[in-house]
Amino acid sequence: MEDVELMNYSYDYFDNYSYNYEYYELEELPQNKPHPHVLHVISIILYSAAFILGVPGNAIVIWFTGFKWEKSVSTLWFLNLAIADFIFVLFLPFHIIYVASDFHWPFGKLLCKVNSFIAMLNMFASIFFLTVISLDRYVHLIHPSFSQRHRTLSNSFVLSAVVWNSAAIVAGPALYYRDIATKANLSTVCYNNFHPSDHGSVVLTHNILSWIRFLCGYLVPLLTMIICYSLLIIQVKKRTVLTSSKFFWTVLAVVVAFFICWTPYHIFSILELAVHHSQHLHHWMRYGMPLATSLAFINSCLNPILYVLISKMFRVHFRSSMAQLLKQTLREISQSATVSEQLKESESNADLCETAQ
Repeated sequence: MEDVELMNYSYDYFDNYSYNYEYYELEELPQNKPHPHVLHVISIILYSAAFILGVPGNAIVIWFTGFKWEKSVSTLWFLNLAIADFIFVLFLPFHIIYVASDFHWPFGKLLCKVNSFIAMLNMFASIFFLTVISLDRYVHLIHPSFSQRHRTLSNSFVLSAVVWNSAAIVAGPALYYRDIATKANLSTVCYNNFHPSDHGSVVLTHNILSWIRFLCGYLVPLLTMIICYSLLIIQVKKRTVLTSSKFFWTVLAVVVAFFICWTPYHIFSILELAVHHSQHLHHWMRYGMPLATSLAFINSCLNPILYVLISKMFRVHFRSSMAQLLKQTLREISQSATVSEQLKESESNADLCETAQ
């Protein structure tokens, strides 16, 4: 019983909100039910939608920004955003299987760590690059001389590497603390093992990591972006230049989508800290956190959709690229068919010659 209680406190809602179900609500939500809980079904649907839309969507953005379009500072930022989301959605099947199998983790300890690390890496890399984009827009428009000297592609590559390393460092605790455990019914769970026996260390570590995640992955970037865009609107005299820019609206839409999707998750993450001291929040966490987590995961497939809806350049390049790809495919099929006909004709002629002989 003591191990169960400690594992319960080690629970992290980000991708294992089943722990609240499994140990606090055993009588209300027994394991191995004939029908999954409705929140589990909703999560599976949202995860599947994010995977189905996110893989091809982000792959297309990577293809355009990385291989088709001319390299620039702006396209490099969007390329990195797409890479972060693409890596994340590739790992979504693990989340889907985990929820669908009544929170049984059959993939081992290593994938438990890597899967959680990728989820956190995506969150931090996305928000860090959105913050960089906001700062880049401000410097480019308000300080053009400084931007002309230092806003180069080589410096942007260096900054991208710094962002990825920073995101990996902040997401790193997942590689250390994530662990697996086998329950009485022989199912295996993937959870945060902050400490095997000291409840005080569990609470302290949980608080520290949650506040780091909130400050670095939400509050500080949010304030930075609000300040940057507010100064842009205030200081740019010809506001029509700013407000008519499709790039500006594309960036703004991506930022707004990120915060709409991730704000509920961060709110519940902070509320979760009070669960260690109060039992009254269990009901809210039980129903709110699964939905907040699913909404956060959906963000990884939204950016390509926003690019298509807002960016005229993206739509034009997409249509022309698809038309060119279709034309090339039809040409290859036609050439293949012609070659096949020629081979058949030559074989027929050879047979006729043999018959005549």
